Amino acid sequence: MKKLYLIRHAKSSWKERGLRDFDRPLNKRGKRDAPFMGNMLRRKGVKPDLIISSPANRAITTAETVALEINYNPEDIVEDKNIYEAGAGEVIDIINKIDDKHETAMIFGHNPGFTMLANYLSGQRIDNIPTCGIAYIEFPFDSWSEVEIDTGKLVEFEYPKKYLKEEE
Repeated sequence: MKKLYLIRHAKSSWKERGLRDFDRPLNKRGKRDAPFMGNMLRRKGVKPDLIISSPANRAITTAETVALEINYNPEDIVEDKNIYEAGAGEVIDIINKIDDKHETAMIFGHNPGFTMLANYLSGQRIDNIPTCGIAYIEFPFDSWSEVEIDTGKLVEFEYPKKYLKEEE
């Protein structure tokens, strides 16, 4: 069985005019939510064999923060530039290339691709994976190359607003 955690980056800042979208940092809420969700994953015993992240500042910062919370070495995070601005099909291509020695993978990235991907893979309907939201999907086979539309089961869908009061 393969286990996939699709994690959207935490809330980012739009304050700095002229900053490229790729370079936007986390805002105050993002800096609160990323460790909170990482801690939630640790309490659930989640231990990924592999973390892949978009190299966009807000995504890699979220990945590194969560990695620290779950005792995964942030230096072992694989950055994949193809995740930035990727559609669902492009992320499926990345998933299909994961080495089968990895049972549990986490991918950090962006919407709208991640919401579409979670829906395609699981056959479920999530309207939106919010910032720092996590879609956990299981696949009933032993090869990542078999991951495709409607082959997975959405096991959990978590996001900060379920637990924390909204703040900017």
